[in-house]
Amino acid sequence: MNDDTGNQPLTIQRRGLMLVLSSPSGAGKSTISRALLARHDDLTMSVSATTRPMRPGEVEGKDYHFIDQGKFDAMVAGGEFLEHATVFDNSYGTPRQPVMEALGAGQDVLFDVDWQGTQQIRENALEDLVSIFILPPSVEELERRLRTRAQDTEEVVQRRMAKATSEMSHWAEYDYIIINEDVDHSVAQADAILAAERLKRRRQVGLIEFARDLGVGR
Repeated sequence: MNDDTGNQPLTIQRRGLMLVLSSPSGAGKSTISRALLARHDDLTMSVSATTRPMRPGEVEGKDYHFIDQGKFDAMVAGGEFLEHATVFDNSYGTPRQPVMEALGAGQDVLFDVDWQGTQQIRENALEDLVSIFILPPSVEELERRLRTRAQDTEEVVQRRMAKATSEMSHWAEYDYIIINEDVDHSVAQADAILAAERLKRRRQVGLIEFARDLGVGR
């Protein structure tokens, strides 16, 4: 958007950030993620590598990078993942190089990982990480949301609820907490976090040159 004089707004070169959203199933993480991606052209979803077979309708490089177990193991050994895990006999991991290239170009990368994945990313790239944990307003509301889906059996709902308790116990490991009572308000909160983190001095790598032009550089 232009200012009142018709001039283009000043843009300072910045380094991108890694925005991690975690939550138990049913707390609203996917809804908030989709809203953020729709609002921001310079925010992109990370694409994981996996050893599981491609499913109908999936696209290589968009949904996942599909690789065999041998290549996956070699990438683990070479330190090529920011985080990785094995789930139900299939391996998943976030390749480091494309994320770092995006950050260097000023692109923010959104991650949908659990607390264990977040912990690995923190160990590998702490300065670039911004982590948000999304909590439901109550246990009762979380269970209601899971049942409203009408796609899970009673056994699955109970299993998800038990897992949710374990996942929510890690809330204190995150930078920010959003209690998702109203989704529009929660999206606005996530948006505010993203805006503030983008303005952090260490991410605005073009500030030094800008300050020198003002005669106040160091």
